[in-house]
Amino acid sequence: MKEGLRPLFFLPDFPYLYNMDPNTRHHMERYTLNDLERLTGIKSDTIRIWERRYGILKPELTETGRRWYTGESLLRLINISLLYRNGSKISVVATLPDAEIAERVAHIKNSELENDETISSLLLSMNKMDERSVNEILLKSIVSRGVEHVFEQVVFPFLERVGIMWHTGSVSIATEHFITGVFRKRLLAASDSVFHNNSADESKFMLFLPEGELHELGLLYCEYLVARAGHSVLYLGQATPLKAIREAVQKWKPDFAITSTLSGLGIDDPLAYLRELRASTGATTILVAGGMSVLAEEAYPPGVHPLKSFNDLKVLLKDISLKVG
Repeated sequence: MKEGLRPLFFLPDFPYLYNMDPNTRHHMERYTLNDLERLTGIKSDTIRIWERRYGILKPELTETGRRWYTGESLLRLINISLLYRNGSKISVVATLPDAEIAERVAHIKNSELENDETISSLLLSMNKMDERSVNEILLKSIVSRGVEHVFEQVVFPFLERVGIMWHTGSVSIATEHFITGVFRKRLLAASDSVFHNNSADESKFMLFLPEGELHELGLLYCEYLVARAGHSVLYLGQATPLKAIREAVQKWKPDFAITSTLSGLGIDDPLAYLRELRASTGATTILVAGGMSVLAEEAYPPGVHPLKSFNDLKVLLKDISLKVG
């Protein structure tokens, strides 16, 4: 996927599994060879060769003879992939005990990492619930590459991989809350650091999630983009009732409103919701991301527009600047 075109609010639908029987998730805690490729970035053919030649992994077998891998195998392969990408020979790494592999990986994490390596390091730190390590990785990357690059090319792709792990049962609710909490704090800090010089030319953006919607990392990132572009932001946050939206519109009179759905748990009829939202926001232009953007694109109420990617928002912000410049 090209830089800047990552979909908005694609993050894993964790609440879907909140209602699952814990025993069901436990039995799902297994990875296929394709899962390992998606999570580590190492091609499945390469994994097979390493497995056959060096015995780096020991797959389990289903009753029908199909391979599957445990969470321990995944973490071992993530560590090995980090060493391999940083110049270690696989024939040497395969002979090392897990403790020495982990020690060598710790030294690598002190140097500047590429995107995939950074994602792998975050997975390891998340698994340990090591907030200090996660923050060190993030801050080092932000200093060298900037907030935009880190969130669009590292954090959001990382969360895609976490989604795979969640659906296999190897990421708990506690772990998911831990890692999203760290990212949330980092985004809030990034937005707070943006200098805002009040200007008569700035536009006013109101950001909120509908009732029942709690996944706000994508919305917080939009807040950062809008603030960095020099516009005013009113952030209403998660699970905002229509009554509160109407009140905010009457008092603050925003030019634009940005909203999104991920889980869709609180909206029975998304199109009816968009029509009611349209009626509640007067002349405000509504920008819709996530699942509702697909539906709304087919049958938009007037004044409602899709945000299919972060790039769409950046283009809009640039257009606004050009018009007032």
